[in-house]
Amino acid sequence: MSDFSLEGKTAIITGASRGIGRAIALRLAQAGAKVAVSSRTLEHVQQVADEIRAAGGEALALQAHVGQTDDVAALVERTLATYGRIDIAVNNAATNPHFGPLLTADESQWDKILDTNAKGCFRVCQAVVPHMEVQGSGKIINMASIAGLRPSPGMGVYCVSKAAIIMLTQVLALELGPANIQVNAIAPGVIKTRFSQLLWQTPQFAEPIRSRLPLGRFGEPEDVAGLALYLASPASDYVTGGVFVVDGGLNVTAAIG
Repeated sequence: MSDFSLEGKTAIITGASRGIGRAIALRLAQAGAKVAVSSRTLEHVQQVADEIRAAGGEALALQAHVGQTDDVAALVERTLATYGRIDIAVNNAATNPHFGPLLTADESQWDKILDTNAKGCFRVCQAVVPHMEVQGSGKIINMASIAGLRPSPGMGVYCVSKAAIIMLTQVLALELGPANIQVNAIAPGVIKTRFSQLLWQTPQFAEPIRSRLPLGRFGEPEDVAGLALYLASPASDYVTGGVFVVDGGLNVTAAIG
């Protein structure tokens, strides 16, 4: 399975302290990557790095808020100082402080969501791409959402931010293809993480969603991590600009009513 080996590669994963980010970090490390895991709170992400090292992998825990340009620059610089290269960037950090009708969101909520979700992804890409260009290759994986593909009640601003990530992914795929850098997005559905617990733990939201799922269950973070490994590995060298849905079939049932 050499096409899926990440031996000799280094990956940065933002928002890696739990949920999908943690699962991706563990999976990439299992495939042989040296992993720099980051989040806003060092203590939380340190636990993930310790878990990776306990399993025989190499990991570096770093505090970084993707809403802060200086934090992103320091994240990249520390990773390069430790491992000497950056082959993979997984933009997973996100926030959503507003739930309700779109027009009830205030400007501070708009600013926080877009600055973290959309501009945070841009900041990381802007920081890592020059190093990937020098190497002659790179993989960028942006975490979108099915909420970026169709409206989701109560999550309007979040939907807009994830739609922005999809377009950012496609534009960068077009611009960076000549540099042999592949840029793809993953669009999860309802995954059982703390971030989305309102949707899968609250019966009034969970049961209507579950009843429409062809696979009959909500996703686990590991369901997303497998796809991330594919997009980070040589197996996906001819894949760029893609938006890969991991939602148990929810998007299909929504499309057909």
